[in-house]
Amino acid sequence: MSTISSDVYINPTAVVEDNVSIGSGTKVWHHCHIREGAKIGENCVLGKNVYIDKGVVIGNGVKIQNNVSVYKGITLEDDVFIGPLAIFTNDPYPRAFLDWGDDKIVETIIRKGASIGAGSAIRCGIEIGKYAMIGMGAVITREVKPYELWIGNPAKLVGIVNKEGKRT
Repeated sequence: MSTISSDVYINPTAVVEDNVSIGSGTKVWHHCHIREGAKIGENCVLGKNVYIDKGVVIGNGVKIQNNVSVYKGITLEDDVFIGPLAIFTNDPYPRAFLDWGDDKIVETIIRKGASIGAGSAIRCGIEIGKYAMIGMGAVITREVKPYELWIGNPAKLVGIVNKEGKRT
């Protein structure tokens, strides 16, 4: 059975499966799909065409922009920002012809207050530290420590940011 606060907005085109938890003040926009067992915190915004996989945990105050898929094994802590068309993976060796199960999932965690820029690609199995900033289009293949600023393809550390995302 789902637990959805009475003040949650869910667009009529969205699909919300059973056994989902959605916190107070959250908005789920056009064509979103939230799979069973997902837990979404309070005051979140899920933009158009966002996919939340089975069992995904999303903290409070998270903003996920349009056309983002958050797959099983990915955790977004409080106050995370995910830009439009950001890419997450959860299988480091994808093959269509192999049996696929939960044993192949590699977890990824995006820590409190981190920002992932539009069109960035985040390799599975890494951690993005709290308040880190990933520039748009960056390809992240390794751990990012708290407050670090990474840009480019391949992404490189180019500085440190404060909580507001400004270079220090």
